[in-house]
Amino acid sequence: MTRQLPSEHSALDADRKDEFRSRQDEFHLLPHDGAYPTIAYFAGNSLGLQPKVTAGRMAQELDDWATLGVEGHLEAKRPWIDYHTYLREPAARLVGALPQEVVMMNSLTVNLHLLMISFYRPTAERNLIIIEDSAFPSDSYAVRSQAALHGFDPDDVVVRLKPREGEFVLRTEDIERYLTDNASKVALVLLGGVNYYTGELIDIETITAAGHAAGAIVAIDLAHAAGNVPLKLHDWGVDWAAWCSYKYLNSAPGATAGAFIHERHLGNKELPKLHGWWSTSRESRFEMKPVVEEPHSADSWSVSNPPILAMAPVLASLEMFDSAGMDALREKSIRLTAYLESLFDVVCADRPMRVITPRDPERRGAQLSLQLDNTDVNAFTNRLRREFGVIADARQPDVIRFAPVPMYSTYHDCWRAAVALDQIIDTLQ
Repeated sequence: MTRQLPSEHSALDADRKDEFRSRQDEFHLLPHDGAYPTIAYFAGNSLGLQPKVTAGRMAQELDDWATLGVEGHLEAKRPWIDYHTYLREPAARLVGALPQEVVMMNSLTVNLHLLMISFYRPTAERNLIIIEDSAFPSDSYAVRSQAALHGFDPDDVVVRLKPREGEFVLRTEDIERYLTDNASKVALVLLGGVNYYTGELIDIETITAAGHAAGAIVAIDLAHAAGNVPLKLHDWGVDWAAWCSYKYLNSAPGATAGAFIHERHLGNKELPKLHGWWSTSRESRFEMKPVVEEPHSADSWSVSNPPILAMAPVLASLEMFDSAGMDALREKSIRLTAYLESLFDVVCADRPMRVITPRDPERRGAQLSLQLDNTDVNAFTNRLRREFGVIADARQPDVIRFAPVPMYSTYHDCWRAAVALDQIIDTLQ
């Protein structure tokens, strides 16, 4: 039986009255041939919608290439030789870093590997890598391959922390306890800032302090945290971090990723690195010297010259985040996610499904993960889109993720998702 959800009018009224108005009109919404002309999009934690400004930015670089050729490196509207520097300060503001601690480069997993080359320095006694059991598969693959690279059996040195029996997310005190109990063995802690599966926001500051007390390097994968929650990487003392830019940051598929290295590690000549042309200082780059001259910044971890067509969408996106402000986005995110949660509470009551994301707003980002019993979640999400114009994403074995992204999601979108969920569940019972 259909539950008593709030009226559609009340959702539309909430959108009109909210102090942070949706910026939907700045994005390309997906068309839908149904009761509503556009899709209610909740997959921004996989790929954000395209900002309308992006096409113009891409066109500018293509025009400069067409009319200037190689001279675009120095004469383009935004000269290509320094293109990565245009992203530095807005990216630093986004993650709470000093400008010299940040560089936009490569893809997320490439950055994880480059940074682990420097910061995973295992010994016979201290060699453990700590990740969460529900880490994204690519993180698991990366740390296992790094362990093997150093001659260790990944099954012996990669520790996957699990929630307590009957719980869905890790407790901070359990992470701290493990680090304290194994202080002489842990070399690297690499956790997701926001877990991709459950939406849990970890206590980065507390975990960083616990990791350092254990003598370990602490790194954070910010794939689902950058552009989602406010961050203070420098103040929290995180050793290093990496993130992609196409989820909450709404850049193009596979657009350039980011990396953070804390100031205390910059200029440390003892850290091993994999170098390339862009690892050397700008001043010496075209002197064609055979030995790198590292800049005293995160740029010394760069390898190749900036991929302009992959960076242009990132720059456009970062400017939008500067305009909106992470604090305002976070406040809207908390309100919007709480509203969606209240609707799911009605729909899920006494049904074989539940939200496994923490209820405490301080322990989650813009995501609610819905666990369904004995249900083909891929088929379920297909019906959401086909029959109701709602896009969420399935994660095996039994979760559907809904991300109410504050930049473009609305209360009305949330209402549509709850109505669709309610009606599909009725047909399964």
